Amino acid sequence: MSRPGDRGGGGPFRPGPGRRGRVILSAMLYLASKSPRRAELLDRLGVSYRLLDVDVPEVRAPGEAPADYVRRVARDKARAGWAQVAGEPGARVLGADTEVVLDGEVFGKPADADDAAAMLRRLSGRTHQVLSAVVVVDAAGEREALSATEVRFAPLAEAEIAAYVATGEPLGKAGAYAIQGRAEAFVEHLSGSYSGVMGLPLRHAARLLAVAGAATDGVAAPVFG
Repeated sequence: MSRPGDRGGGGPFRPGPGRRGRVILSAMLYLASKSPRRAELLDRLGVSYRLLDVDVPEVRAPGEAPADYVRRVARDKARAGWAQVAGEPGARVLGADTEVVLDGEVFGKPADADDAAAMLRRLSGRTHQVLSAVVVVDAAGEREALSATEVRFAPLAEAEIAAYVATGEPLGKAGAYAIQGRAEAFVEHLSGSYSGVMGLPLRHAARLLAVAGAATDGVAAPVFG
């Protein structure tokens, strides 16, 4: 039976860039996510980790506030990952979720190209919020943080929307856009966490991992009160 994160399991072992230098990790970190963007972002912290393949429902309950929904899904992912490795001494699991919110409505991922175009029309010329929650679970319990970022799109012409949707990039992305991709040209103003809009707010993640005892890039990250 393969270990979670080994090839043939939930994904390959991912040494952070600094691992080739002096990174020291006090315990094994697991990323409970299928998102390549989150793995890319976690690499930037210089921590070593393994990937866990988790599948949890992402359905907002009636009357559930957007922030509560994002926190709950991130928590569910982290808990699902923790269930796979809870017996491993020193294991800790990071889960995250990111959603686009406009006028109190959580957009989620578009069902198809038409749905993506409809989302982009609504975001056009407006300021929306991107909520990104991070949860770290280990034997000591759970810690979580929430990033809220304001993003204003320029007015988008129908031709721009159609051309962007035709690239396929909006599919599978919350709010039908990837800020690290071609949609970056749509952004007039951003206030908050760019990495949070991508899918993992690095400042928040670093703080949680510091509290959990991880070290990044060969130097222990500071603990915040």
